[in-house]
Amino acid sequence: MHINLPKFYHFIDNLNIKNIKKLDKNIALIYRNYEKKPRDDEIIKFKNYCKKNNKKFLIGNYSDLVKKHNLDGFYIPAFNNKIYLNLNNKSNFIIVGSAHNLKEIRSKEKQGVQLIFLSPLFKKKNSNRPLGLYRYNILSKLSKLPTIGLGGITKKNLKNLKLLKTDGFASINFFRKEK
Repeated sequence: MHINLPKFYHFIDNLNIKNIKKLDKNIALIYRNYEKKPRDDEIIKFKNYCKKNNKKFLIGNYSDLVKKHNLDGFYIPAFNNKIYLNLNNKSNFIIVGSAHNLKEIRSKEKQGVQLIFLSPLFKKKNSNRPLGLYRYNILSKLSKLPTIGLGGITKKNLKNLKLLKTDGFASINFFRKEK
């Protein structure tokens, strides 16, 4: 099933509507907090806000919540190679995953993702070895799936994305700073 995938993704670790109000509607939101599973009432309130404002809302690693609340999509982190969702009959449902190398790309392909975040793209404080432009392009060519650059994206290196075979970019901090 072919759907229009968003080109921009913002990772969030809480469901605070105040933090996303100024974001463009074309930026999909991914809740990624492995230490705090959100409560049902938080998800419902956030989902309703996103629906009203045409924002895509995905949750990472809590497949039970995705199904229960009929969310827009699911995010599978690189370390998780066990989750397989069978939601192909749901229209416009997005399954995305992260990878850092070829082995993880193949794992995400087997898990049925429609798009792969390749990371970390650029150097950031907590990353040992960023992919960089050259390695990103090599890895992106090894999959037929669309790829998104993730990690270390700043206003200074944003123009470098034009040198990549990428279908967009994702960030944890960029969209917060660049509202």
